[in-house]
Amino acid sequence: MPSWPCARCTPPTGSTRPDRGPTELRGEPGMSDGAARLDRLWQRGCAFLGTPTAIMGGAMTWVSERHLVSAISNAGGFGVLACGSMDPERLAAEIVATRALTDRPFGVNLINMHPDLDALVDVCGRHAVGHVVVAGGMPSGATVKRIKDHGAKVMAFAPALVAAKRLLRNGVDALVIEGAEAGGHIGPVTTSVLAQEILPEITEVPVFVAGGIGRGEAILSFLELGAAGVQIGTRFVCATECVAHPRFKQAFIRAAARDAQPSVQIDPRFPVIPVRALTNEGTKRFLEAQRVLINKVDLGEMTREEAQLEIEHYWAGALRRAVVDGDVENGSLMAGQSVGLVTREQPVAEIIGELMAQAVTALERRGAA
Repeated sequence: MPSWPCARCTPPTGSTRPDRGPTELRGEPGMSDGAARLDRLWQRGCAFLGTPTAIMGGAMTWVSERHLVSAISNAGGFGVLACGSMDPERLAAEIVATRALTDRPFGVNLINMHPDLDALVDVCGRHAVGHVVVAGGMPSGATVKRIKDHGAKVMAFAPALVAAKRLLRNGVDALVIEGAEAGGHIGPVTTSVLAQEILPEITEVPVFVAGGIGRGEAILSFLELGAAGVQIGTRFVCATECVAHPRFKQAFIRAAARDAQPSVQIDPRFPVIPVRALTNEGTKRFLEAQRVLINKVDLGEMTREEAQLEIEHYWAGALRRAVVDGDVENGSLMAGQSVGLVTREQPVAEIIGELMAQAVTALERRGAA
C-alpha cells in the first residue's frame, strides 16, 4: 500500500511529501476502514483531478498564486491559479513559476468576461494546463471547445440546475456549485440548497461543491449527497505558504462568521453586484458613497449612468490594497462565512490533514455506533 494519501495514487518521482497532514491518516501496510470509505466516496473526483484527495483550492485573486497553489498540490489537493485580470504574458510566467514548485496537477481559473480570454486560453494550451476553471459567467460553447481543443478539461460554475444543464450541453467536463456562503462574488442561493437541487440531477459529470466549507464533516456530507469533491478557499487564506499580508491573515483569524457580509445595495435603480467580505471602514463608506451619489442624481447634478459607474469603480484596486498592502480598513477583505473556522496560521498540509481526519473520524464513529 503506497503511503501517499490515496489508495489509487502514488507520488511521481521527486514529489514533495508533506511532513504532516494527509499521509498520517494512512497507516502502512493498510489503511483504516474510515479512510478506505472516504477514498471510495471521492474516487471520481480524485480520478478527474489526478490527485490523492478531491479538495480543490478556490481561486482567489492576489491570494491563489504560485506559492499557495503549489503547496495545495504538493499536499495532495488540487491548487488552482487565479488569473484574475492578468495579461497573457503574466499568466504564462505564473504557470511556469508554479511548475517550478510542484510536479503535481494544478489548474488555472480564467474569468469569462476577460477581454483577452481567447489569448489566455491559448496560454494555458501552450503550457499544457490540464484543467481550466471558467468563472465570472457562463462560458460559451466556442470557449469550451477552444479549451478542449488544447487537450484540457473544462470546469465551470453552475448557479442553478438550469444553468448546469446548459453547461453540459456546451460540453463542460465538470461543474462547481458554489453557494452564497462563499467569499467574493456570490449568488443568492445557499450551498446546502444548491447541493440538494443539483447533485441528484446531474450525474453525467463530476460535481464539486463550494461555499462555506471549513470542516471534514461538511465535506463528507456533500460526498454522500453525490458530490465528487469540494472546493475550499477561505481556510487556505491563513496557510503558512499563502503570501497574503500578515494583517490580512489576522483579520481572518479574528473574524466570526457573521462578520463576512455581502455588499449592500440601497437603491434598486443602482444595482450592486453582491460580494461577501469582512465588514470594515471601507464597507461603511461604500454605503455613504451610494447615498451621496443617489442624492446627486435625484437633484439632477449627475446622470444615473455616471453614478452607476462611480459605484462600480468604488472597490477598484481594493482587494490588492488589502491582500498585498495590508490595508485592512479600506481594502476589500473578501471572505466566506467559514472564516469563523479559521483560528490560526497553519501549513497547507496540516489544513488538508485536519479536514481528512475529521471526515475519517466521522465515518469511523458512524461505523462503531
